Amino acid sequence: MLLEICTNSYQSAKNAQDSGAHRIELCQELAVGGITPSYGLIKQVITELDIATHVLIRPRSGNFVYSKAEFKIMKQDIEICKKLEVNGIVSGILNENGTIDVVRTNELLELARPMTFTFHRAFDEVVNPYNSLEQLIDLGVERVLSSGQKMTAIEGIELLKKTKNISNGRIIIMPGSGINATNAKQFKMEGFKEIHASASMGLPIKTSLFSGEQTVSDGKKIKDILDAL
Repeated sequence: MLLEICTNSYQSAKNAQDSGAHRIELCQELAVGGITPSYGLIKQVITELDIATHVLIRPRSGNFVYSKAEFKIMKQDIEICKKLEVNGIVSGILNENGTIDVVRTNELLELARPMTFTFHRAFDEVVNPYNSLEQLIDLGVERVLSSGQKMTAIEGIELLKKTKNISNGRIIIMPGSGINATNAKQFKMEGFKEIHASASMGLPIKTSLFSGEQTVSDGKKIKDILDAL
């Protein structure tokens, strides 16, 4: 089973590689669900590390309905990733009515080629996951990252199993959110081929006017998940 680690910094990415993770999703600001990482961070990870890297393309926190200006930013970020020879991107766009914005998601997908395309947890906010799944398959999306429309993947495992069965190998369903060494094996037993985890720990907070929680990927937690698999 492939383990993807969600990493929010160079150190997190290095910890994931050193601990044996198979791939990373690179982003920043995990506290808000992740946003697109900086050019400098992407370049440093791609240049100095060997681990397969997918980059989150999300211009801001909040919902997944984007303006024309935000869409333009997303396309420019994808172009940067392509020039840096990133392995894949993680993105997606919804309409205000909770359906997938097929036209603009397809535009991102085509722009990203030959990088792979993962439709992220915007899938957990669609009103009809089964119709949405077929739309993503028709577009040629490689995988869907989902918690089964629940707070954690364990809570949403029934929907995850249904979507995996419906997809029948046409798209990868990658469970994510709340996956750890205790529950990882359950997803393997259910036939999933990939899982996504942050496996992070909090860092000591130094006194600052702008103090907030800082996290980093925890090598031990990553190894514990791999051992459990």
